[in-house]
Amino acid sequence: MRPTAPAPLLLAAVLAASTLTACGGGSGDDPDTVKVSYKQSMDNQIRVMDTYLESMKKQFEKANPGKKVKLVPIKAPDAEYYTKVQQMLRSPKTAPDLVYEDTFLINSDITSGYLKPLDPYLNKWKEWPNFIGTAKAAAKAEDGKTYGVPDGTDTRGLWFDRDIFKKAGLPQDWQPKNWDDLLEAARTIKKKVPGVVPLNVYTGKPGGETSAMQGLEMLLYGTGENPLYDPKAKKWVVGGQGFKDSLKFVETVYKERLGPDVEDALDPNMATRVRGEFLPKGKLGINLDGSWLPQDWLPGSGHEWPEWSKELGLAAMPTQHGQAPGKVSMSGGWTWAIPSKAGNPDLAFKFIETMQTKENAKKWYVANSGISVRTDVAKDPEYVKAQPGIKFFTDLVASTHYRPAFPAYPKVSTAMQEAMERVTTGDGSVDEAASGYDDEVKSATDGKVIEK
Repeated sequence: MRPTAPAPLLLAAVLAASTLTACGGGSGDDPDTVKVSYKQSMDNQIRVMDTYLESMKKQFEKANPGKKVKLVPIKAPDAEYYTKVQQMLRSPKTAPDLVYEDTFLINSDITSGYLKPLDPYLNKWKEWPNFIGTAKAAAKAEDGKTYGVPDGTDTRGLWFDRDIFKKAGLPQDWQPKNWDDLLEAARTIKKKVPGVVPLNVYTGKPGGETSAMQGLEMLLYGTGENPLYDPKAKKWVVGGQGFKDSLKFVETVYKERLGPDVEDALDPNMATRVRGEFLPKGKLGINLDGSWLPQDWLPGSGHEWPEWSKELGLAAMPTQHGQAPGKVSMSGGWTWAIPSKAGNPDLAFKFIETMQTKENAKKWYVANSGISVRTDVAKDPEYVKAQPGIKFFTDLVASTHYRPAFPAYPKVSTAMQEAMERVTTGDGSVDEAASGYDDEVKSATDGKVIEK
């Protein structure tokens, strides 16, 4: 039976909002307290964000006598977190003063009027010129105003288990040249190393944006130029062969049982399980995933794995046929934004300033295995040498792509996830799933599409 998400998500969001209201959740209740909402890990042992924010809270309160920070964690999978945040932002009774926003959703929230433009603050802030242009653009709306301060970016590639590769007779310096190479490696693992998952590609609606970005888009953007949105025509792409080919890859992974069991693949907590269970315990051969994984394995994380850099290898995701530039990545990131209904916006930005000193920003990048969006930190030797893999993932920035940051994107993303789920479960063919996707995109964009 295929899992469904919308109704439980909405119910959870409403309950969360009512709970916050019952607790006196209005951000303007106390003019001396800034309320900060953020995504808390589903794994109780992973406290990277909690630990960082708690240290920033102490620093802020010490530097600003009489002022307080109230941390309001939201413990939920990605899809539920986005829904809960949007519910909270609708009312001054539940809106926090500061909220952690994924760049893929920020334009939707801007269009809905949920966020406050930050230009009056940014124009006076001495740190703002240190941020790279692409990161600034991720939080800029079509009105030309900026609505969030980015706290890092990321890239994506292939993680592989060296021991499993050795048992399968695969090279330790593995770098697939195309999709066929990747699938053949997975087939070899399936044949020679029983009892492990050969290849993980996130899929389906329960995974939310993880499925869309780490899964389908890492394939789609390796099929050709502008496969999702045509910037010249200013229209979304439908009817593309690249989209069908990407779905075919996903179908192959699950049809040939090269991926996790379908019930595992459609587990909303699959990403957490991959980091905490599948990879550290040697149960997964190849994982298509992001640069941030080591944050779960650092000292004090609850899943300490100091040997990871020796036990795991890294390879770039290849383009479909090995065509130039030969590899592909996707980049995103998160921002700190101030809700339009925040009661204490000035205090909220002051907290952003605390988090975004050079030293505090560097501390965060190192703690969460993030890629710096600040030129001054990127040049800092302490950052560059902080942990294995940073150089590999930073070098992928040259081959990376960013999601179309337009209000329709969240709906387009959901349509992607639904198409992936259909071919993963076998509920529909590639052509049927692609046709359904096209219809959803046309509806979500008011027909602003171009056929390829």
